Amino acid sequence: MVEVTMPPCFEMRGLSKRFGATAALDGVDLCVAPGEAHALVGENGAGKSTLMKILAGAERADAGEMRLAGRAYRPSDPLDARRRGIAMIYQELSLADHLTVEENISLGLEPSRGGVVRFRFARERARAALAQLGHGDLPAGARTGGLSVAERQVVEIARAVATGCRVLVLDEPTSSLGQADVVRLFALIGRLKKQDVGVVYISHFIEEVKRVGDRYTVLRDGAVAGGGRTEEATVDGIVSLMIGRRLERLYPRTRRAPGEEVLRLENLSGVERPTGACLALRRGEVLGIAGLIGAGRTELLRAVFGLDAVKSGRVAVGAAAFRPSPPDMLKAGAGFLSEDRKGEGLAVGMSVAENMVLSRPGGVGRFGFVAPRRVRAAAGAWSARLGIRCRDTSDACAALSGGNQQKVAMARLLYQDADVLLLDEPTRGIDVASKAQIYGLIDRLACGADRARACAVLMVSSYLPELLGMCDRIAVMCRGRLGEARPAAEWDEQSLLRAAAAGEAA
Repeated sequence: MVEVTMPPCFEMRGLSKRFGATAALDGVDLCVAPGEAHALVGENGAGKSTLMKILAGAERADAGEMRLAGRAYRPSDPLDARRRGIAMIYQELSLADHLTVEENISLGLEPSRGGVVRFRFARERARAALAQLGHGDLPAGARTGGLSVAERQVVEIARAVATGCRVLVLDEPTSSLGQADVVRLFALIGRLKKQDVGVVYISHFIEEVKRVGDRYTVLRDGAVAGGGRTEEATVDGIVSLMIGRRLERLYPRTRRAPGEEVLRLENLSGVERPTGACLALRRGEVLGIAGLIGAGRTELLRAVFGLDAVKSGRVAVGAAAFRPSPPDMLKAGAGFLSEDRKGEGLAVGMSVAENMVLSRPGGVGRFGFVAPRRVRAAAGAWSARLGIRCRDTSDACAALSGGNQQKVAMARLLYQDADVLLLDEPTRGIDVASKAQIYGLIDRLACGADRARACAVLMVSSYLPELLGMCDRIAVMCRGRLGEARPAAEWDEQSLLRAAAAGEAA
């Protein structure tokens, strides 16, 4: 009996790509077999997204060749790639907010007959795809602009599943998903593998790479730094390939000495969430908020800063207690970092330098005038400190990678010189080395190493190892209610998940 060997889903040989003087890719090889989940890892700017954009038809390679199912492949545009079975879910979601869920799922490949769109078939296909993802309760007729970040990401994945694909590329797919959604996603990947779909999984979470990937490839500075079977690799080994050196410690914990209370929530309630939240945050500590998607963690931070309406209760910063509003909170010394950097965390059409000084323009000018020289000097200093990769701080933020955009958002908060930092998913979309930088920065701010006095940090994160590694105390939100903050040493991942799912913390 002759064994029939299926050709790879796709092959890339010697791909190179330059943007001006910058070599984004330098002779990259990549091969993914049918039914294989291949993890693609590397720091921000290593070339991962550029490589996949070439596969998806959004970019053209300068040199090299590609083959799809054994045949020469050179897509003319993203729609051509999609029609040929390449589906890519970008880290920054690409939905049309004014359209419904079902319209987004069929967008560009609407089922039609005789030039007339078959709306009923499109609706049924959308609902079937959502049900396959475990989200059959998500209304197909709802406008996507009104959905949460996690729900919008589910719609993106459903769009790829609904139209059929032989290759599925997932770029940081779990960055906005809760634990239950992550489990559903992993189960979906397993089902797609059984259907001989090739999956490319891009993630900065090495634990996910080990769990999902059959093989892995590490890119560094646009070239392949190494790879192999994930079952034979160690987390430290993969991280070392990514950054080109050994990472000594991911979660730094300098000696902290919590001082006076600087933030207090007194029965704070929003229109829907949170409900009667009470909390005391002290100078010199990092307090983490855990919980499932939809529990109200983001709503809590937005209510504290006055971005969402407060129905009852008060916020006290220092000696002043008031119904919060952003101007009052800024004056009181509080700063807010949004989880949605593209939608509200940054003005992406403005320059890197302009974004950094937005919260405190008075620091770079006098009498209402801004001095460009002082803006450039401040931006240059913070870019160097946070390792922001950009050609010049006059570049638009939209031209930066997702991880570098997040660093700009963090730099803006730090330039503001806030005493109370409200951080919503501060390392979302950040690579391992950049995470280590952010963790070190948070630690230094909490212990007062880089300024005259220590900061107080209130941090929301979906990544439980991050909370356990960085925080002094952790509180869990469940169904809009905030549980009591307990020392981080009293928690582990299992107890945090139990509290979040069963409401034990409430």
